[in-house]
Amino acid sequence: MKVSVVTVCFNAAQTIRFTIESFLAQSYANKELIVVDGASRDETLEIVRGYGSEGVVVVSERDRGIYDAMNKGLGLYRGDAVGFLNADDCFASPDTLTSIADGLSQADVVFGNLDFVADHHAKRVVRRWRGEPYRRGAFRRGWLPAHPTFYVRRHVVDAVGAFDLKHRIAADYDYMLRAIEVHGFSTAFVDQVLVEMMQGGASNGSLKAYFRSNIEALSSRQQHLGSGAVDFALLAKPLRKLGQFAPALVGR
Repeated sequence: MKVSVVTVCFNAAQTIRFTIESFLAQSYANKELIVVDGASRDETLEIVRGYGSEGVVVVSERDRGIYDAMNKGLGLYRGDAVGFLNADDCFASPDTLTSIADGLSQADVVFGNLDFVADHHAKRVVRRWRGEPYRRGAFRRGWLPAHPTFYVRRHVVDAVGAFDLKHRIAADYDYMLRAIEVHGFSTAFVDQVLVEMMQGGASNGSLKAYFRSNIEALSSRQQHLGSGAVDFALLAKPLRKLGQFAPALVGR
């Protein structure tokens, strides 16, 4: 099984080395990296092309934001399965893609655990996302997988389609909801840390972004699950995340 990894980036010269090197270090051989660059104005492209690997494909052109770039990646990948590794994230171990491929050998969708780190030098963990297996109706109860750990087989992409660009922050949530809750594809939970993600992404970089992300997630549930103006997940989803911080702060 060939596993494709899509990295979207824009002016990511400060972090993209960590991302690419964590991909190249993967022990799983049947892999490819698709870098979708939004016409960066810094040294991002120079850095990426400097690796000169046959397993790294680079496309650079202007886009309409991160999810538009991700959709371009979905149109370019050549593997049997695909997932996304952002330009400031890293695989947690050289065996991550092996674990993902093992999960995909028995399910349509895999996901796992995630650590938020302050930076990729010290690797200080500031938040720990520990997932759990999916159970039918879980999105209504505030559950969701960590998108940077979310990999799907090609027939899932064919069925689910593109990221919905009307969601500017929570299109990844909407995509996962459609894949699992609406289409009912089988899932496998990999109970290990798959990705180290730098704190401060589009959906959690500010209180305003966090609020908007949750409103967009509600809109997705209203559209696909028939949720009301306010539903249980609107409260449960943020509350589930509170427990992710305390263990990291005490170093456990």
